[in-house]
Amino acid sequence: MNDSATVTLLDVSRGTRGGSESFPSVVGEQADDADASATDSSTPADVSRETTPGPTDETPIATQTATAMRVLGHTGESFPRPERRRIVTVANQKGGVGKTTTTVNIAAAMALHGLRVLVIDLDPQGNASTALGIDHHAEIPSVYDLLIEGKSLGDVVVDVPDIPGLSCVPATIDLAGAEIELVSLVAREARLRRALSDVVADFDYVLIDCPPSLGLLTVNALVAGEEVLIPIQCEYYALEGLGQLLSNIDLVKSHLNPDLRVSTILLTMYDARTRLASQVADDVRAHFGTTVLRTVIPRSVRVSEAPSYGQTVMTYDPASPGALCYLDAAREIAERGATGPAEGGSR
Repeated sequence: MNDSATVTLLDVSRGTRGGSESFPSVVGEQADDADASATDSSTPADVSRETTPGPTDETPIATQTATAMRVLGHTGESFPRPERRRIVTVANQKGGVGKTTTTVNIAAAMALHGLRVLVIDLDPQGNASTALGIDHHAEIPSVYDLLIEGKSLGDVVVDVPDIPGLSCVPATIDLAGAEIELVSLVAREARLRRALSDVVADFDYVLIDCPPSLGLLTVNALVAGEEVLIPIQCEYYALEGLGQLLSNIDLVKSHLNPDLRVSTILLTMYDARTRLASQVADDVRAHFGTTVLRTVIPRSVRVSEAPSYGQTVMTYDPASPGALCYLDAAREIAERGATGPAEGGSR
């Protein structure tokens, strides 16, 4: 091989900055033309190892930064406010379908885009409180005091750090015994609704995170709410208990809360690699129609990691696919609330 050919091959492997042609330096990328190796032999050998990007090129870091800025609400985008406050109960008696994850991330996305949001953690495990960075040990005022001790909402609400406009009523382990204590109380099914009636106007959205059961805590959430958001995992088992949940919602609507309706269904933990996930999604959409959000939440390690740092995925990794999908889901819910207000009057 002569010196001219040697120089040419060296330029191809390194990428050139000068000369009449330049070649990509990305490993594994093939040339568009088989004659790419036959370049001008006058190309200098002492070229830079990297190709200088043009003025309009976007680097991966720039793209990630722009995405993060959009998710965190730094681009000026604001979600439309509803005509009146909306109380949304996030319920599904099956565990592990993404109720808490959906509640905290939808709430965070809304608050980051200009809405005032209250999260009520009605699950004795207190996972929503953990994800929002709120202490929930036994001594602090909590939703237990709201339901059993008769404290006002203002006594138990805590502002979420680092997310203006987002507040939380935490849950403590005391809530585990609330189901038994509620049995003997007057109007036990409406305790939460009465507690919310005075201060709830300060918020655009109230999201109630329910425990994975159909007991008195969930019934209180259904009586207090006007809408139900049902997260459905894209697996067969998630569909089995859906009929029972819908039956209970109908019972509550018939006897305790005539304004209650299923307004939103969100498909979660979607794995595009499996045919089952696609079939479940198609079945749910065929049955529930436009009640199902267009946005689907994929399986994401970042979404699972975020609570261990006391954060939602919106602030933990705002450029991740999970954060983007929850942002889109929150936007859909907000737009539906603005264009088609929730049914029923304000309490």
